[in-house]
Amino acid sequence: MSEKAIFVEKQYLGREFIPITIRLVLAMFCFAAYFFTDERERNGDLLVVVGFAIIIISIIMGFLLHFSTRVENKSIRLNGLWTTRLVKIDLNGIVKVEKGIYSRYLFNNPVYNLHTKGTIRFYAAGNDAIHLTDRDGLQYIIGSQHANEFLRAIKEEMAR
Repeated sequence: MSEKAIFVEKQYLGREFIPITIRLVLAMFCFAAYFFTDERERNGDLLVVVGFAIIIISIIMGFLLHFSTRVENKSIRLNGLWTTRLVKIDLNGIVKVEKGIYSRYLFNNPVYNLHTKGTIRFYAAGNDAIHLTDRDGLQYIIGSQHANEFLRAIKEEMAR
């Protein structure tokens, strides 16, 4: 039972390109508004504080783990933040595995164990995902930044 994991991926909350860009534009707007205020009064100083707070929060979010994915012992283990439960997907019950896109939308919110319309979603960043279908017809969509390696690891583990 203590075999080494075939695939390990960690996905972080603050490392996706579009949200980083949005936060940095907001911080630049705060600094620009501060620069163009005529009198450096209390409200102007608040703009600098908010700008620096946005940058500091962005840096902290870059190191905040959303969830990690491990393929080991004929299962996929998804472990999330502090209060989330470990999700274990048994590969013996999976009938179909395929690579696809996570969503057709440009902006996607990070989710962990989101149950909607017969699917269970796990996502932090990236465009690719692995679609797993079990015997009951329930579909798991797991977003990955290394989808090809993840798919190879799942197929390799299912073949054992």
